[in-house]
Amino acid sequence: MANFATRFLSTVGAGVLGSSLTLGVVANTDLLQTSTKQEEGVASVNTPQPNVTQTSANQSITNLSDMVEHASKAIVGVSNFKNAGNRFAGDASLAEFGTGSGVIYQIGDEHAYIVTNNHVIEGSNKIEVTLHDGEKVQAELIGSDALTDLAVLKIPNKGVDTALEFGDSDKLRAGDSVVAIGNPLSLDFSGTVTQGIISAPARSIDVKTTAGNWEMNVIQTDAAINPGNSGGALINADGKLIGINSLKIAENGIEGLGFAIPSNDVIPLVEEMMENGKIERPYIGIGLADLAEIPYMYVENLPEEVKGGVMVTNVDPSSAAGKAGLKQQDVITAINGETINNSMELRKLLYSKLSVGDKATFTVYTDGKKRSVELTLTSNSSVE
Repeated sequence: MANFATRFLSTVGAGVLGSSLTLGVVANTDLLQTSTKQEEGVASVNTPQPNVTQTSANQSITNLSDMVEHASKAIVGVSNFKNAGNRFAGDASLAEFGTGSGVIYQIGDEHAYIVTNNHVIEGSNKIEVTLHDGEKVQAELIGSDALTDLAVLKIPNKGVDTALEFGDSDKLRAGDSVVAIGNPLSLDFSGTVTQGIISAPARSIDVKTTAGNWEMNVIQTDAAINPGNSGGALINADGKLIGINSLKIAENGIEGLGFAIPSNDVIPLVEEMMENGKIERPYIGIGLADLAEIPYMYVENLPEEVKGGVMVTNVDPSSAAGKAGLKQQDVITAINGETINNSMELRKLLYSKLSVGDKATFTVYTDGKKRSVELTLTSNSSVE
């Protein structure tokens, strides 16, 4: 039984661990459509802004067109190329794996910087950016974060003259007018513009990412967003970037549900990726599985008062968890006295309320017996 249990947990751990759960963690965030380790900017960029005044119906329409014309110059296509051949057979060819969108948000002395979705560029061997005039340039990946589904790219600034300024997503209200610009389906439809309203300024959506499950804060809009719009812009009536389009529920009979990552969440994350190339989060060094996913035979010795938690499926012996004595098949039910029902709650608590260097006390059940384990949270910087 012990050997079987170990094999089972190793299998579960491999699937759940993601990046060994750095614990330290949308998603293919065209999400529940079919396309979807750890937390957190960009100071407002001084870029030209369109004049948006509304003195009459005709004037409003004209200005909307002007705003879209201006903003569209900052929207790019992003193509993900991966190895298509067999290098051992002498074929190292690349093929386009998928396309998405991106937004130029900053222009420097030599380079322009683009924010897009992580799932658009994830696993790429080459990233190609198509500018609004059709010119194609190779991009360099500055940083990415699977958990928040964001990535930052860099391209030469030659021919780039427009960047979008971030707006304040905290000021959004249901009913506010917005415009989405991106490349739905493929670059054949580049620069597609759709208009709608803010359906809800703040929603929480559970997503599955390559770094684990996560609860994502998003803006809901009825502006049409389709596969390929990922990484594109959600813009308010003033022409400011208030969201990065990321999620799309696309099921039979469901329309008008588009989602974007709020600009006020994007800004600090982009700033940190610009500085560090990644988002630094507390690292424990374990793989996890929700108790609800574990066969009963492995949890039958837990006391009745245990209503939820996570099982340790893998331990990095050199990590804080390994050094503190956490073991495979241990069950974690609380951190610092706060109940943990599943892996998403653990990540949320770890990344939202704790920081690198903090001491944390884990409530753990080993072979059905309750104990406390104290460890100091380390950084995921050394985890690649």
